[in-house]
Amino acid sequence: MFTGIITNIGEVEEIREQGDRWFRFRTDFDLSAVPLGASIACSGVCLTVIETGVDWFAVTASGETLARTTMRDWSVGTRINLERALRLGDELGGHIVSGHVDDTALIATIEDDGASKCFTFRVPPRFARYLAPKGSVALDGISLTVNAVLDTTFTVNIIPHTLAVTTLGSNRTGDLVNFEVDLLARYVARQLGTDSA
Repeated sequence: MFTGIITNIGEVEEIREQGDRWFRFRTDFDLSAVPLGASIACSGVCLTVIETGVDWFAVTASGETLARTTMRDWSVGTRINLERALRLGDELGGHIVSGHVDDTALIATIEDDGASKCFTFRVPPRFARYLAPKGSVALDGISLTVNAVLDTTFTVNIIPHTLAVTTLGSNRTGDLVNFEVDLLARYVARQLGTDSA
């Protein structure tokens, strides 16, 4: 489990095709404290650490993961948001994020709103039922609050700090981001019998 609070921006250093797709990511994490088998959220995708070096770790992504996430389009040099798994006793500063990405969301518009920026995202229709004003959503692993919802689009305001310490600051209109619905919304929909995602 994760909180959606990004603690480092990493970078794709190498990609190999070896059955599944193998990625090596450079990071500023203290990797001496990251055991093999640990989970790290990479732009919202929960991945298992299979190798480490002084300033890098490696993971593999299955065909299912590549099909559902932006990982299919990552190349050497792609910058990614990183978060280590939540430990018992850690502060839950965002919301509970599983790292199980549902699909991708399209950045439809980006507009200035004071010092912040207002992003409008479009999601596949089957996920619209999970969105609510003031509800939570994870985008590229970042815990964010939904401002408004209209059909299959929703808006979030991104403050300058978040723009500076995540990859959202370099995103542009037309980009895709990894999208995970709020777990609470998913379970409420399940209890009401409306969950079809």
